[in-house]
Amino acid sequence: MGSSSVNGSTLLDNLVRTQAEAARLLKGDGTGEAAGLQHTLREICQQPDTWRDTAARMACRAEAIRGILAGARSVTVTGSGSSEYAGECVRLGLQNDLGIDCQALSGGAILTHGAAALPRGRPGVMVSLARSGESPESVGALRLVRAAEPGIRHLVLTCNERGSLARELDGAGVVTLDGRTNDRSLVMTSSFTNLSLAARFLGFAASEEPVARYQEVCGQLAAAAERLISTEFDTLARVAGSPFRRAVFLGSGERYGAAREAALKMLEMTAGRVPAMAETFLGLRHGPMAYVHSDTLLVCFLSNGDAIQRYERDLVAELNEKGIGAAKLLVGGAALDELAGPQDCRIELPGLSALGDANSAVLYVVVGQLLAFFRCLGEGLEPDSPSKDGVINRVVNSFKIHNLAAQ
Repeated sequence: MGSSSVNGSTLLDNLVRTQAEAARLLKGDGTGEAAGLQHTLREICQQPDTWRDTAARMACRAEAIRGILAGARSVTVTGSGSSEYAGECVRLGLQNDLGIDCQALSGGAILTHGAAALPRGRPGVMVSLARSGESPESVGALRLVRAAEPGIRHLVLTCNERGSLARELDGAGVVTLDGRTNDRSLVMTSSFTNLSLAARFLGFAASEEPVARYQEVCGQLAAAAERLISTEFDTLARVAGSPFRRAVFLGSGERYGAAREAALKMLEMTAGRVPAMAETFLGLRHGPMAYVHSDTLLVCFLSNGDAIQRYERDLVAELNEKGIGAAKLLVGGAALDELAGPQDCRIELPGLSALGDANSAVLYVVVGQLLAFFRCLGEGLEPDSPSKDGVINRVVNSFKIHNLAAQ
């Protein structure tokens, strides 16, 4: 995978020049295909550029999206697996911006419980997120809700214009993202963050100047992600190569969605060899702290808000006092040094104060993606297809969709 394989991406070019691990990975024939590196690293590194493209696409659909949201009393953001977590990364921001009940809900919950799983406010809007749009849950959930409650309005955000989910609605209710975001690798990376940012636009659509502010935020996120990847590539490679055997990802609010996605990436990309879990900072005390052993890496996604961070810092201080865990990776704004022990690592995310918690979860996700990518390589697996035995697949295998109405 040389620079020519990423459409002249200056980000990868700069990585090869400035980060030793990138130079090592990308040398040789320049394709990375033999090492299973043909897609995943490119898809991680293309995110800043695709975020700008997503901002432009959503801005062009502002009027249609405002029409879908007009008078709505509830919004459900739904998806399966990573797509569900993408909704969790933006749910609170949407709820605060729109001033109505917003819920992130798995497609599976809709299949098992029907429209009763949705928030009660009507008129309601259901936003379906999907990379390929071929997941049985995605299509099945949309069909079930349309049949059960025809009055609910729908918006599909997908990376695949030819997917089954996109074909369920007419063009007015479907936004297709850049084809590059339809990740070819097993795990979702650029698809995840772009779907999350696309869904985040619904909150901006309620403001007086949605297009300008939304595009400004996405541009700031893209610039921050470029700096993060360019400066912390080798750092994350070193952390991933440390001798931990399990991982805990901690986050509050929107960052809990990021933590769930990061834990899933670690689990998927190591084919289950590195067990990982996600928890909130306050929730860790209620039993899950028993999971933290001497071989556990604690990845702390810290808020930028003072009130929330007080609780998070208290938990980190408690972990330091108890001396549990192998090490911590502290990710957030400035002033991380006082929380870090001698074995810990710090990654400062640029521009968090200007972005705010509601918009910045995708930056933490990029940290989790790179950490899992490097650990995948460390386990001797291929990032493009780490599940060699086929236990998991790029698209969940088809399964029977049961008719709830007949029960």
